[in-house]
Amino acid sequence: MTSEQQKRIDALRTAVRLRLPGVARNSPDAHYSRDEWSAAAALGLTGLCLPATSGGGGLGALDVALCLEAFGDACTDTGLVFGVAAHLLACAVPVRDFACQSLLDELLPGLADGTLIGANAMTEPEAGSDVGALTTTATPVDGGYVLDGVKSFASNGPVADVFVTYAVTDPAAGFLGISAFAVPRDLPGLKVGGPLPKMGLWGCPASSVEFTGCRVPARYRLGEDGQGSMIFQHSMGWERACLFGLYLGVLARQLRQCVEHARTRRQFGRAIAGFQAVSHRIADMRVRLEAARLLVHRACWLLDGGRDHRAAAAVSKVAVAEAAIANGLDAVRVFGGAGYLTEGGVEAQLRDAVPAAIFSGTTEMQKEILTREMGL
Repeated sequence: MTSEQQKRIDALRTAVRLRLPGVARNSPDAHYSRDEWSAAAALGLTGLCLPATSGGGGLGALDVALCLEAFGDACTDTGLVFGVAAHLLACAVPVRDFACQSLLDELLPGLADGTLIGANAMTEPEAGSDVGALTTTATPVDGGYVLDGVKSFASNGPVADVFVTYAVTDPAAGFLGISAFAVPRDLPGLKVGGPLPKMGLWGCPASSVEFTGCRVPARYRLGEDGQGSMIFQHSMGWERACLFGLYLGVLARQLRQCVEHARTRRQFGRAIAGFQAVSHRIADMRVRLEAARLLVHRACWLLDGGRDHRAAAAVSKVAVAEAAIANGLDAVRVFGGAGYLTEGGVEAQLRDAVPAAIFSGTTEMQKEILTREMGL
């Protein structure tokens, strides 16, 4: 890192520890508050890669990943960190790059300063990884579109002010018949469901979103008709490359906790660090973390350079997601019975890690990307 990058993330890590260290979530319905969101926004986290002219930080992909790593390290509420990252990368980025000027003026400053919370409404009950199977429709009418359909899993959904969503505008055109929209919450015909109970990431609420005859003015369309698949892949490129920086921060904090516990926990008359069964497990955790970090940085470096980063992002996502799960299991084992109890937060790290292998394209879908890239 350059000295400028190091200063930025050191200052951010310190500020997060002072102002937003995170609170323990004791149930699936214990979500972040608006005050916590505003505190993150005040640190510039909701607008890291948005233009400075709109109040954002103007950062590239690598710097975003570095900042999210610092955020994930210093804030123990990984659900809040994930919610901020999802808002930025899956919602604000497509608005930044594909909205018309009037929509940019309306939405981007609020997305940057956190007064607007964004949610990505793509997944449907029968179309998770199969984005070509969307059933939500956007029927063209005078002055805009009428949206009908149900989205099943929108992170930030219960509190979001704007939903980036995708719908079929031309059923005969396949993936070229999908269009993208940024839909304000207050439009008639948009209904947001209650928070979904989840295994982990409790701090970030998620919900269904239902469109019933929801009339959306044409200016809320992102890009042109039929560009929805391209816009979605563009935003996923940013999300897969950058968002997993937050898990690097979690893994770094987790590793420090395991090292400290192994040094101080005594069994059979000595610190458990003296047992290779423990110390080598912790060494494996470090190997996974450092390998994953380099892969994330490579994917972001390629994205910043305008080079093909799709395969690199797939590799890094698999590496981080699987490292988070494996290290989460190892941390529970290092802590033993204490790691199984909710009080210490070790088991929460494991629960928070599991969805990393599911969202933004499952591990299996990333492997499909890689096999196709290799001509298999």
